[in-house]
Amino acid sequence: MYDVVLLTLGSERDAPGGACGSGGACCGGATAHEADAGTPDACATDGTEAGERCDTPRVPVLACADALTARGARVETVTARSDAEIDEVLARFDGPPRPDGLTWPDPDSKTRLVVATASDAQLRAVVRRLVRRYAPPPSRRPDDLPGNRTVPDLPPIGVLPLDPARSTTHRDLAAQLGLPRDPAAVAAAVLDGTARRLDLLRNDGGSVTLDGALMGAADDNGRPLHWRGRVEVDDVVLSTGEEPLLACAIGNAGGYARLDDVALLSPPDPTDGRVEVAVAVPVVARSAFGRKRVRLEVRRARGRAVSVLPRDEKLPYLDDGVEGELNRKRSWWTEPGAWAVWAG
Repeated sequence: MYDVVLLTLGSERDAPGGACGSGGACCGGATAHEADAGTPDACATDGTEAGERCDTPRVPVLACADALTARGARVETVTARSDAEIDEVLARFDGPPRPDGLTWPDPDSKTRLVVATASDAQLRAVVRRLVRRYAPPPSRRPDDLPGNRTVPDLPPIGVLPLDPARSTTHRDLAAQLGLPRDPAAVAAAVLDGTARRLDLLRNDGGSVTLDGALMGAADDNGRPLHWRGRVEVDDVVLSTGEEPLLACAIGNAGGYARLDDVALLSPPDPTDGRVEVAVAVPVVARSAFGRKRVRLEVRRARGRAVSVLPRDEKLPYLDDGVEGELNRKRSWWTEPGAWAVWAG
């Protein structure tokens, strides 16, 4: 039978002292200050009183642990409050020593990982640490690494959404992938399911993207603001940086496929080895009566890599729900089938 680690990301990663309800660093969403940590609250929305520490496992975590134990699995619940504590958990998936000295995941590991996620940003934080652990330096690239990848096959992850009912309108990655949300169903997928391999976007900022990213900003009334930037997908230029843009969407999955009622991306497939990219360009046209009106032109492309070079000083963006700002060129590239989830 399997050893299962049920991992929750705790508040102390972003709020020293770790009391839920203190200032929003624990119980708020991800902010620009968390750009690559990606660790919003692990205990918001469950009725936890202000001042109670996030050490107490959420109800879905306890239910999943009980379901796993009932099936004979040996279960350990871990709350990680730092990257180092995440790394301690991930080290359990290391394979035997290799002649080249590289740290590599064990494809025959009897340990399985379940990540309790309050948001896609938390799941991304764990995958990011997996990449940092197992990606070899370019100077030590082994012969057994696929030619279209910079990382080996990462260990599969069981995803336990901490909002099983999904009361909000936003479809998180688990919903997009059709993964189970009920704790007992998650446990069954981890023990009996199959590993579904998915594409991963890496970027030259040192992080990863599981779902997608959206570049752009809005004013206080929610109206999109114009910005300029050069956007390239492989050898296709979607914007030279000379014309105003309202948005740029980068999709591995479909979380950023729409902007209000405008379809930006064609339905992305997180298993096709390609990234979907679109820019929204406001175009001024004149009617037959000479009146000006603005229509939105959407330009799309698919490829292995995309780069965005902002012409403005700071370009706000969301990446897997984490806020940030670009002030220099950023490139994303596809790692086909690099990570995996346990699916029922």
